Amino acid sequence: MGYVTRIVIIGGGPGGYEAALVAAQLGAEVTVVDRDGLGGASVLTDCVPSKTLIATAEVMTNFDSSYEELGIIVEDGTPDPDRPARVVGVDLGKVNRRVKRLALAQSHDITAAVTRAGARVLRGRGRLEPHHAPDGSRQVVVETADGSEERLAADAVLVATGGRPRELPDARPDGERILNWTQVYDLEEQPEELIVVGSGVTGAEFAGAYQALGSRVTLVSSRDRVLPGEDPDAAVVLEDVFRRRGMNVMSRSRAASVKRVGDRVEVTLSDGRVVTGSHCLMAVGAVPNTSGIGLEEAGVTLKESGHIRTDRVSRTTAPGVYAAGDCTGVFALASVAAMQGRIAMYHFLGETVAPLDLKTVSANVFTDPEIATVGYSQADVDAGRIDARAVKLPLLRNPRAKMQGIRDGFVKLFCRPGTGIVVGGVVVAPRASELIHPISVAVDNNLTVEQIANTFTVYPSLSGSLAEVARQLHTRKTAEGS
Repeated sequence: MGYVTRIVIIGGGPGGYEAALVAAQLGAEVTVVDRDGLGGASVLTDCVPSKTLIATAEVMTNFDSSYEELGIIVEDGTPDPDRPARVVGVDLGKVNRRVKRLALAQSHDITAAVTRAGARVLRGRGRLEPHHAPDGSRQVVVETADGSEERLAADAVLVATGGRPRELPDARPDGERILNWTQVYDLEEQPEELIVVGSGVTGAEFAGAYQALGSRVTLVSSRDRVLPGEDPDAAVVLEDVFRRRGMNVMSRSRAASVKRVGDRVEVTLSDGRVVTGSHCLMAVGAVPNTSGIGLEEAGVTLKESGHIRTDRVSRTTAPGVYAAGDCTGVFALASVAAMQGRIAMYHFLGETVAPLDLKTVSANVFTDPEIATVGYSQADVDAGRIDARAVKLPLLRNPRAKMQGIRDGFVKLFCRPGTGIVVGGVVVAPRASELIHPISVAVDNNLTVEQIANTFTVYPSLSGSLAEVARQLHTRKTAEGS
């Protein structure tokens, strides 16, 4: 029998299970050490649950914002036009039970796929031994779920341990009134007044979702605007929508402490103001799960933030040790984690591999409207990191948007001034996560605005705006070149 490469993967999130599938398909002997269930936080407590919750919120928002304009009549419980009231409501307990059921089902599906591929799944907590053997192999010690210990020999180790919600010293979640984003799915009743601390992607998504579900929401933002890391034009649209729908957005307001007072919570701001509500959701970032698993002792360099330092093929500073996902701090997206894991296995097992290119990554904020981005950004252009031209086209001009009662959103494209090659884009629209893909294809394949402009689109369709904005950019490029 020939030599078989032994791979041990610590962590079963997207970076871990995608790596396991690749390595098993390439003939390696693969063991995935996982503590909570394959899929990791992405499937069990983060992406899948939150987007399932948001799916319900999306239906509520679409109905609430457009049923009158579209001519829909609700016979029972229709509010008096002079006394606006909510037409439909939600059973949050039922919503959350569905959320958890779907998350578990997805985790089971992933486990079945990994097992079918030939990998072994070992429930437990893995720890790297500090030294490697003369042949370069390493030892991973696993504290299994039943309390026993198992030692695994590995020719390569992939660390994909993910992250967890960051906690403030004076705002510890209690799982009942003060919550982090992993705990909200245990709620049986709708929060009457929800305070969301943090206006990044997680905070904005949950603030928008709970507002749509019927909560009165206050969003506490320490920055000048919501989504400070996103396209500024997109953030302005979203903040305007939030405010128009009744959300209390508190800009430049940093939370100093959160405490529970009976069945209420009090959020004290750094300037002394106090905001009260029935519940508080802490969305102040995440920290990597990199402590206590022997990384530094094994020669793995950590950044000051605790994230693992990696190169573009997922190698750490320790021979034979790779890392992928949120524990690296590269880009907190499931798609990036999966790509990092696949790249690591292709690289170690000698397959042809292209290094990770973050300029081809598409990302989406699942608010309403959604915000999707790919490639170079407005910030890159403004900072002079790339010379690019931009055109923004409001969706109000799009015939399909008019038919569907869509009032907010736009399409923006960035292209090189000489060649017209598309280098980035932003879509703010319902289901922007679907509309961004043609721009992602263009960025990844160096397509030009002329090529996009000359491609047929369905009429009427929201995607028609992609061709229209490309035509405007092409016209501008042509005019500049004449």
